[in-house]
Amino acid sequence: MRFAVPLEIDPTCFATWRQDNPVASMDGETMGTSWRLKLSAPADFDRRALKAAIEARLEAILAQMSHWREDSALGRFNSAPGGTWHALPADFALVMDTALDIAERSAGTFDPAIGALVDIWGHGPVQTTRPPDWAEIEQALGVSGFTRLAHDREARRLRQPGGLRLDLSGIAKGFAVDALAGLLRDRGFHHALVEIGGELAGLGLRPDGNPWWVDLETPANTVTPLRVALHQLTVATSGDYVRGRHTIDPRSGQPVEHAMAVTVIHPSAMLGDAWATALSVHTQGSLQALATREKLAVRALIRSGETIFEWISPVLHSMLEPEDEPRA
Repeated sequence: MRFAVPLEIDPTCFATWRQDNPVASMDGETMGTSWRLKLSAPADFDRRALKAAIEARLEAILAQMSHWREDSALGRFNSAPGGTWHALPADFALVMDTALDIAERSAGTFDPAIGALVDIWGHGPVQTTRPPDWAEIEQALGVSGFTRLAHDREARRLRQPGGLRLDLSGIAKGFAVDALAGLLRDRGFHHALVEIGGELAGLGLRPDGNPWWVDLETPANTVTPLRVALHQLTVATSGDYVRGRHTIDPRSGQPVEHAMAVTVIHPSAMLGDAWATALSVHTQGSLQALATREKLAVRALIRSGETIFEWISPVLHSMLEPEDEPRA
């Protein structure tokens, strides 16, 4: 087992840390998966009120950005005629601002405008019984791509060019993790572990003084496990070892075959989520160059034939405890 720890501890967390608080747990369903929460809480805290607030926050996010709901703000944009402008609710606008920024910085390996491609491969609300043929892929590519969008950031509006379908599944779940972390802080809970579908955020400390330890998903048994102290950090993973090859290369329209698991540790789950998707599309060399340039903490498991290679970025390497650093 290897251990990664943050380079610094947030001194403000000690003002709200209480050693005698119990750890409370709650969970539910959202976004086609589950959410879970562990938090340091007074024994008499109002569990029902907090769960209701969490579920209301998640429902508000789905009402804006669900690719599966025709009546969501995103669904209405996807079905709108070409040439129309659409005002975006605040959460949707923030996610689109971030998504388009990362689309540019990743050279298009992250793209929020590939809903048509996602649908023909059967990863969206449209049911399919076979893989698409080349004509269907070319047709979907023709109506997809973030460069077709006109985006008025200041006015928080987006133009539908015609036939384009947004899909924010590579970033919205991370946004939801950040949103729940923010909701907890606003309600005075500064020490918690939040999870939605395997993406996590760790706030503050456990009551016993330990950080919220999380084991990175390591599907290759030839790779030494890595445990991360999630202190004011989040972790997001993109890969094909659970759901199959569901990540689509926006440039070719084909599923990504080489990325078993790409994990990003970041202060923001939204950014970590999007970067994990973007990096998993890149081949090994360009992945390493991009992660290094962006100063991201990354652990990547990449296939090459029958072999699985692990790569740890310089930022993540600096977080490894010295005695657990991998040998060259």
